[in-house]
Amino acid sequence: MQFKDVIGQDIIKKRLIQAVEEDRIPHAQLLVGPPGNGKIALALAFAQYINCSNKQYNDSCGVCSSCRKYSKLIHPDLHFTIPVIKTTAISNPTSSDYMTKWRQYFGENPYPQYEKWMQLIADENKQGVIYVDEAKDLIHKLNQKSYEAEYKVSIIWLPETMHTTCANKILKILEEPPTKTIFILISEAEERLLSTIRSRCQFIRVPKIADNDLQEALSEIHESKNNDPAIIARLARGNYFLALEFLQNDELRKYNFQQFTLIMRNGYGRKLQEILTWSEEISNIGRVRQMGFLKYCGEFLRENFLLNLKEPELIYMDDQENDFSQKFARFINEKNVIHLFREFDKAFTDISKNGNAKLIFTDLGLKVSKLIRL
Repeated sequence: MQFKDVIGQDIIKKRLIQAVEEDRIPHAQLLVGPPGNGKIALALAFAQYINCSNKQYNDSCGVCSSCRKYSKLIHPDLHFTIPVIKTTAISNPTSSDYMTKWRQYFGENPYPQYEKWMQLIADENKQGVIYVDEAKDLIHKLNQKSYEAEYKVSIIWLPETMHTTCANKILKILEEPPTKTIFILISEAEERLLSTIRSRCQFIRVPKIADNDLQEALSEIHESKNNDPAIIARLARGNYFLALEFLQNDELRKYNFQQFTLIMRNGYGRKLQEILTWSEEISNIGRVRQMGFLKYCGEFLRENFLLNLKEPELIYMDDQENDFSQKFARFINEKNVIHLFREFDKAFTDISKNGNAKLIFTDLGLKVSKLIRL
């Protein structure tokens, strides 16, 4: 991965390159920001640049032995830590157990999505965790001498999924890493990280991808598509894998839209039996998809509130969503919008903590039936 392969983010690229040029590479960095904005691609491009044997003015060479191994994620001094799952065959999993699948997944899309990764390695009710054995494995690897690179690089994707015991075990090595060892943490929910983890890292906030940069990227790789890249870029809100879902007419987004309309219509009609039937059905789709649905609901509520406020420049909806919202938006107003946000956010938190899905969604449906008429 080279910097030129990362969509936009020129300011962050310059900052990372400058740190190398001035020999001020932090031993631990925390890259935070919304999903799909290229944080992990930036981290890998940065790591490749650091260890490139023939650095160019503003990028790695891409052809030296180190760069070639980085491009395939097989460099012996590059260590990925990722959320994984326990199975009957793997009772104490570490990232190493899933590295073949990770290399394949990341190779196909260097803008990975947690939900897609979980669908690849787990059934729909499993959630990824960075377990305590990961800390033992990582500490052992990083205490070894470098095989061939100047720096050993540890990239931790979604450290907020780290088990508390695991997080506590890596604190010391994160604060005082072995010589020429660099940590790069990639987070989408830094508030869920231990404060002791955050305090040991240099903080870099990575913004969403600018619409013009995303539009250019979509135009280059999807020239044969009939979709307008400008419209797709705007709808995606700086999220590359969301833009790809729009281009691919992703069925998951359609499903989320249909379920949103059901909970709102049943709630407005005070249709108790339909609410119970809906909660029964959605409680069976798996926790990862449930969490994705609840995130979608929060975003769609925002769009309808802005539509109600007549702020068209701030609205991001496709044609189907827009048609529905022309009549629906008036029900999302100053009296209920905050309360609705809180209920969907509470449901997301409860689902993420493995709460009883049927009870959570039944409660959500009943709360919506009360709030939607305010």
